[in-house]
Amino acid sequence: MSKFSFLAGVGVGYVLGARAGQQRYEQIKSGAQTFWNNPKVQDTVSHAQDFAAQKAPEVQHKVAETASTVAHKVSEKVGSGEGANDTKETGGGEGGGTAYSGPDTPAGFVENPAK
Repeated sequence: MSKFSFLAGVGVGYVLGARAGQQRYEQIKSGAQTFWNNPKVQDTVSHAQDFAAQKAPEVQHKVAETASTVAHKVSEKVGSGEGANDTKETGGGEGGGTAYSGPDTPAGFVENPAK
């Protein structure tokens, strides 16, 4: 009998909680819509959109400039052989074998530098 009473209590609690939860959800939703439709909020949103539209070209230029600088620095490091210690050697024996660093190895990087 106690299991039945417990399950009945859980069921009643769930139903009442679900109804209360739905009512609270509707209250929150209504409050959010009222807030969003407030003229002051919409004015602030409009100003923020205008500001973002004005700054977008400047931000785009800075991002492109930074990306170009980073790409140039990376290509310099790859071209100068920095990071060659990160490779693994195969083929055993002194002076022989090939170096590789996995699937990200740049094309043309095949031979192990002379020792």
